Amino acid sequence: MEKKKLKYPVILVHGIAAKDNNLFWGRIPETLRSAGIDVFLGNTDSWSGIERNALLLKESVDSALEKCGTEKVNLIAHSKGGIDSRFLISTLGYAPKIASLTTISTPHLGSEIVDFVYNKKYIHSKLAKAITNSLVRLYGDKSPELHTMLGDLNTKNMIKFNLQNPDANSVYYSSYQSFIMSGFDDLSHFLTYYLIKRVSGANDGVVSLKSSKWGDNCTLIKGLKWGGISHSEIVDIKRRKISGVDVPAEYLNIVDMLISKGF
Repeated sequence: MEKKKLKYPVILVHGIAAKDNNLFWGRIPETLRSAGIDVFLGNTDSWSGIERNALLLKESVDSALEKCGTEKVNLIAHSKGGIDSRFLISTLGYAPKIASLTTISTPHLGSEIVDFVYNKKYIHSKLAKAITNSLVRLYGDKSPELHTMLGDLNTKNMIKFNLQNPDANSVYYSSYQSFIMSGFDDLSHFLTYYLIKRVSGANDGVVSLKSSKWGDNCTLIKGLKWGGISHSEIVDIKRRKISGVDVPAEYLNIVDMLISKGF
């Protein structure tokens, strides 16, 4: 594979219910490394709130900068990882260390699914919190914050978040989206697809196109006309072409875009 000359290293940042392993990121890290890219992982938690994960990401950024001897890094973040990254850049003041933030299927305007769950009174009972916290500990988080995370991502609180975390002028922002044609494109998102469709229209089974668009540099990754690409599939979980799309190749396209911008 032809080596690509990216100025700054890449840190991949996952979202909810994900871990930094090959099961989640599929062939993406190795594909980027084979192309000569220095790739690191965000090492954030699966079920923590925005602030806690941003602090964990801060450590990963500092580590990557030290290892590579560069001034900045490029963040490529999936789902809630994009929100954690924006908090790092704006609230934690890490803009000088971030060249670019590329968000993929990130709920910038909040999550309709979270609204549906968070508005149920029984979710906030002591028993529900005890049960859910026990379950999410199976992901390995030392201090899961499921209810904090739900509160962070509801559409009402994301309005406040966006006001408090404006884009930094020194950081290049781009967003990528995908969608599925129906719940049958990915049965793991069957119910959520139709719930979101009823409220916000086209979506990837977890995040609506309306919510994942951020800024003027937005790219829609399309599958073949008879099938789409779901929220999970866009991170190469299935390790194969999805609706005719080579997912790792899309990440190489992102790298090419960053190179063209001098990053």
